[in-house]
Amino acid sequence: MSRGNLQATGDRADPSTKEKTCKVHSDRSAEGLLGVDKVRKPSSIQVSCIDLLVVNLSISLSLKLMIMGVGDEDAVIKEKAQILIEDVIRDAKEHLRDLQEKEREAEYIIQNIQWTSCKDFTVERGQQQIEEYMSQTWEFHGSWLHWSDYLQEQELTYSKRYHYRVRWSIPTCRKPIPRTTACIYFIIEISKIKPPTLPVEVFFILESNRFIHRPGQCRFREKWLKDIIESKRILMESITF
Repeated sequence: MSRGNLQATGDRADPSTKEKTCKVHSDRSAEGLLGVDKVRKPSSIQVSCIDLLVVNLSISLSLKLMIMGVGDEDAVIKEKAQILIEDVIRDAKEHLRDLQEKEREAEYIIQNIQWTSCKDFTVERGQQQIEEYMSQTWEFHGSWLHWSDYLQEQELTYSKRYHYRVRWSIPTCRKPIPRTTACIYFIIEISKIKPPTLPVEVFFILESNRFIHRPGQCRFREKWLKDIIESKRILMESITF
């Protein structure tokens, strides 16, 4: 085909096709400038954060302008306005932290380990896997120490349950033996009716709490341990002899 034919074909191209081609080139140019494979749109949480900051900055600016327009004799008004500005900024920061925490939670992937099969289970193996699960999937500060022990075997109609206890504490140089600990109770269940090649069932509960947590379905939070220890501390301080 000659050059003239090519040119004529190009002139007869559909305008919508040209728009699509321009859009593709535009997207690719944006990707090249940003240095990413795909142009990402801000999430709804990020948009909410921006809107929140704009609103609170506007309020703060309005209040500051109001203070500037007040005379020196109205010191009480200035003081109240300044307190209001600080409250607005503090509330904005707290709300922003909450939104960022929700965004991190949405992106978090719950981890788990490969639990042993029912036929290969032993008491020692169960305790070893509990340690593996906590060390590999839980997030906690390095100051926390723990020790685990086997408690008992429970015979049920269709299964056997093996109970373990893990005690958590934060010993320090001044108090190497902590006054309070936080306990988490693990239960490994071996079915009598399911195929023995299936993995064991595992769940755990917190001290003074009946809510059941299952590995791979919940995210561990260090705050759970802190709340248990704090509640014990408050209880101990309230008791007078």
